[in-house]
Amino acid sequence: MSNQSSFQDTLGFASVSQGINSSLKKAEELMQEFGKQSEHVDLDPLKMGDVYKELFSKMAQNPQNIVQANIDYWKQGFELYQNTLQGFMTGTAANATIAEEKTDRRFRHEGWTEEPVFNMIKQSYLLMSQYARRLVQETEGLDEKTAARAEFFTQLSLDAMSPTNFMNTNPAVLEKVVETKGMSLLHGLKNMLDDLERGKGKLQISMTDYDAFELGKNVATTEGKVVYENRMFQLLQYSPLTETVHQTPLLIVPPWINKFYILDLQEKNSMIRWLAAQGHTVFVISWINPDAEYANVGFEEYINEGVLQAMDAVEQATGEKQINAIGYCIGGTLLATTMAYMAAQNDNRINSATFFTSMLDFSSPGELGLFINEELLTSLEEKMDREGYLDGSEMAGTFNLLRANDLIWSFYVNNYLLGNDPRPFDLLYWNSDSTRMPAKMHKWYLRNLYLENNLVKPGKIVLNDTPIDLTTIKTPSIFVSTVDDHIAPWKSTWMGAQQFTGPVKFILGGSGHIAGVINPPEANKYGYRITANKLPKDAQAWADKAAQNEGSWWPEWDKWVAKFTGEEIPARIPGDQKLDVIEDAPGRYVKTKIVNI
Repeated sequence: MSNQSSFQDTLGFASVSQGINSSLKKAEELMQEFGKQSEHVDLDPLKMGDVYKELFSKMAQNPQNIVQANIDYWKQGFELYQNTLQGFMTGTAANATIAEEKTDRRFRHEGWTEEPVFNMIKQSYLLMSQYARRLVQETEGLDEKTAARAEFFTQLSLDAMSPTNFMNTNPAVLEKVVETKGMSLLHGLKNMLDDLERGKGKLQISMTDYDAFELGKNVATTEGKVVYENRMFQLLQYSPLTETVHQTPLLIVPPWINKFYILDLQEKNSMIRWLAAQGHTVFVISWINPDAEYANVGFEEYINEGVLQAMDAVEQATGEKQINAIGYCIGGTLLATTMAYMAAQNDNRINSATFFTSMLDFSSPGELGLFINEELLTSLEEKMDREGYLDGSEMAGTFNLLRANDLIWSFYVNNYLLGNDPRPFDLLYWNSDSTRMPAKMHKWYLRNLYLENNLVKPGKIVLNDTPIDLTTIKTPSIFVSTVDDHIAPWKSTWMGAQQFTGPVKFILGGSGHIAGVINPPEANKYGYRITANKLPKDAQAWADKAAQNEGSWWPEWDKWVAKFTGEEIPARIPGDQKLDVIEDAPGRYVKTKIVNI
């Protein structure tokens, strides 16, 4: 008996059994917790049921479209059957009835092409997806927004149904199961349970190895000091990297729904370090990660106790009244709103303004607009009123849905089905480091900007008893957007740039919302286009004619801002004037986390 036990231990059965028992016990505990949390969960938070009720109603009014789609689908299905049968008989890959897009990375494993069964499964899925999209797209009578939501939700469902997401229909997963003798599935189960535990009953898929990063150690490492703080933000002043600096300091206003260190990930891709190396005295706002005590903090506080106080602090730290300002994403929306308020106060302290992927005109907000309507917003407001804030993980989940295959299902397959541990990736670490949004501010933001587009309506928004009018902004400005941005579509940012009456330039970079901005010159990637004159109305016509430049747009921007930087003066050291050093960068505020990463 002891010999048999020893033999089993040698094979690893005992350790596997112990691992399974431990995992099952953890799963039982987590499911009990999940059950408690799910009692009052809204099973249709996106109101997909209402969209499909309207879709099916309109679809039934025009049955000939359905009939023709069915005929074409069955024709292609029969062709696939014939090709597959031929592939089985010859033992070779069948002729393709339908092929995936070149950008579709789900089917890269050779089994999807070389194995007849999996080739058939893949093509059956692609045919069904094509059929479903056609039915939705050819349905007449839907209003534009309902049609867009129906297409988006249909694609979400199709993405979830992909055969790559199931063990028995994914050749890469089956191959890994055989190679590891099933241990990959056990490790995948462990990864899933760990993610459930980290999310306290909610599945928060790990995108990276969170233990591989620590703020101030290997991300957010550019040397600097916190020189000012209030309840809304800490102000970071970075140490100079040159013996002389530009006279006019640079203030960066990041978004409050993400943390500022996207601009300072690691030395090789840190924009903040690069700016300091170009001779800028760099200041960055690090927003507080608010809790329920901030429930009644509104948009005005982000102006009054945020941007305006940061400008006052920069003046104390440098002795300079004038600044150059950068706003990133909704930090740019906040900056532009502040500038319109300042224009009404005859406050001209901003020499120049730069807007990274920032929308001011929200009439065409892209796919994010699909999540904003009266019913959805009312439901979200009720949730925020109960909790006092919107949890940043919910916003992150919405952003992830916009690119579900890349930001959800690829990690689901890698971590759980293949049983791989996620790899260290600084950008995905930052992406998972969410922040909260105060209830009052976020409700105001969603209604006034996304739902009603009030910012481009002169006088419609009133802050500090002052009507806001973007057309009063005469400050020289430059907008930097990216061609594949799904959060702030570049044509929407172009429309916002049309609001200013001062001189405006526009840079259109490659890639998306993050990679297109965090694009250091050393990488020599993506390229960009830039306006030479006043912006025309037609954005696409401009883009079609604009010359393509190679590499990063950073040096191009630096040449533009050089006109507003003043003389060269001896380098400034944080704390050398009226503001004392509080602590080292990146400071305490940015280290407050809302999930266990």
